[in-house]
Parts: sequence; C-alpha cells; structure tokens
Amino acid sequence: EINYQSIGSGGGVRQLTVGTVDFGASDYPLNDEQEQAAAAAGGPVVHVPITMGAVSVGYNLPIDGLKLDGPTLAGIYLGQITQWNDHRIAALNPGVALPHTPIAVVHRSDGSGTTFIFTSYLSTVSPEWKEKVGASGAVKWPAGIGAKGSEGVSGQVTNTPGGIGYFEMSYAKENNIKSAVLKNAAGKFVAPSVEGTADAGAGAAANMPADLKAVFVNAPGDASYPIAGFSWIVVFKNQPDAQKGKELVDMLKYTVTTGQQFAKDLYYAPLPESVQQLDLKAIASITIAGQPQQ
Repeated sequence: EINYQSIGSGGGVRQLTVGTVDFGASDYPLNDEQEQAAAAAGGPVVHVPITMGAVSVGYNLPIDGLKLDGPTLAGIYLGQITQWNDHRIAALNPGVALPHTPIAVVHRSDGSGTTFIFTSYLSTVSPEWKEKVGASGAVKWPAGIGAKGSEGVSGQVTNTPGGIGYFEMSYAKENNIKSAVLKNAAGKFVAPSVEGTADAGAGAAANMPADLKAVFVNAPGDASYPIAGFSWIVVFKNQPDAQKGKELVDMLKYTVTTGQQFAKDLYYAPLPESVQQLDLKAIASITIAGQPQQ
C-alpha cells in the first residue's frame, strides 16, 4: 500500500529531507541546500517528472473571460493595482464593464510548488517582481492574505467578491471558479487547459537537463499556457529496504508510463514519450539495498 498525503510541496520536501518518508512529491525541484539536507538524511536523490500541470489564476467577478497579462498580474500581487476597474486592467479588456471593486489578493501561506511556478512566472515577466520578491516555494508577499493549500486559496477566492488567487487548474475546474485568460509569450490570450500545458512543456521535453529539473514558465508557442510546470517525485537514489525499494521502483515505472493515461481526466498533461524514457533511465539508476536493480 502507498500512503500519500497532500501536504504541499514544502511539506513533502521537508519530510524527505529529514528521512521520515520514502518519497516526496513537489512542483519545484530541490535546491542545493535541500539536496544537501536530503543527502545527510538518506543519500543523494533522484528527480522524476511525473506529470505537467497548469496554475489557474482564479477570480470572483460577474465577468467571463477576464484578460490579464504578466506585468498587470505582477502589479496586482505587488499591491500596486488595487481596483478591478484600474486603467491597466481596462486596457486589456476593451468594452468590458469592470466594477469599481477592491481586488482581494489571496496567496499560499504554506511552502508550495504552485507558488514556485507562479512566482517563477512573475519573475520572468516583471523585473520589479524579480528584484523585490523573486521566485521560490515561499516568498514574502507584498500584498494579500494567505491560505493553506490550493483548496484554501480557491476557497477564499470563492467566498470573497473581488477575490483573485492562484491554484492548480483542477481546483478551478472542479469548483467552477472562473480563470483569467493570460497573455502568453507569443502575445496570444490563452485560457488554462491540458492542451496549453502540453504545448508549453513540449519545448522543455526537447531540451531536458541531465538532472530533469526543467522549468518552463512563459514558454514560446501560440497555444502555450504561460503558468505551467512539471511535478516531480523526489526519491532517495539508494533504497535500503529491499522489498520496499522494489515496490517503490515498480510504482514509479507504472506512474511514468501506463499511469499517464489517467492524467487528462485529472486536468494534467501526460508526459511526452521522450520524458517517459528519460524518467525510466533515472528510475533505473536507483539502487536497492546498495545493489543495482536486477
């Protein structure tokens, strides 16, 4: 049996780096400090991309198809744009009667891979955001209120007129929360979708680094959705328990191949074949009780 708890990427990484779990799942790759902590707890780790997901920017307004671009979204989260009828939002939505409603900014309060993807995007499209806040799983937010998990952020947006927040696309779809249509790197306005996520990830799949830690926000392409990224399973390269190690390897192999057929129904993009093959190579490098796999 596999006991999986959705405690946020930060929680998964922390549990892995103190050696209390067999694997962690994260929407951001471990940094050097985290890799060193993990190595002290259980040795080197392997990053295995398992799916590709989009981050929706949900909002609570009686308007469908609200358009935003990167600099405007950064301005909202920097606390510089505070009303929905601000001229910068109005310029992106000609002919739309925007209400004079305060913008209620909601962000994650816990360490989060979703936050990493979102702030990586803002750092790419806004030099001011990059300088003042930066990209990380946990940042010092200039504005707004915090909520735990995508469920917390989406719940706050749902219950707050004028609210805006970011969360996994599945929460927007399952809870019927309106998502902003974002201007991508090609200048096209694109709604979050499985197809747009797959298009964004195609370039990353063709240029994967050896450690498989690819980040592809604001990807090129007319149909690419700009706030998307990999989710990884992070696992110790040596599995000391022979039986558990074999079961873990089998689970990983299944997840990155046969299991990909379930991705679309869960609002994620299946891994391209090329990434599946790179994953299998990474999984094959895992040793069991100090010995190569049979």
